[in-house]
Amino acid sequence: MQRSSRPSATFLLYLCVATLLSGYFAYAAVRGDLGVIERLVISAQLKDLEAEKAGLEEQIAQLSNKTRRMSDDYLDLDLLDEQARSVLGMMRADELVIDENSVSR
Repeated sequence: MQRSSRPSATFLLYLCVATLLSGYFAYAAVRGDLGVIERLVISAQLKDLEAEKAGLEEQIAQLSNKTRRMSDDYLDLDLLDEQARSVLGMMRADELVIDENSVSR
């Protein structure tokens, strides 16, 4: 019996299937739902959301401080005066209002 130097068709079929499977798994590892690129995108989104969360927490702290200062237990008269001026447009009798539009340049 003589062996031929050509590979058999079965070996070539196994080689093609192994190459295709390796390519699929490599593609899935890089571009798939749990791949490297998706992980980088999720990490960037996480950083953005953490920064937004920190900003919102700061805003909540400021509003909580204002709420406490305007409560019945603790009334900050300066804050009350500021709010009355800005919201209601009120002013004291001894104050003078200068309108930007009426001043000539």
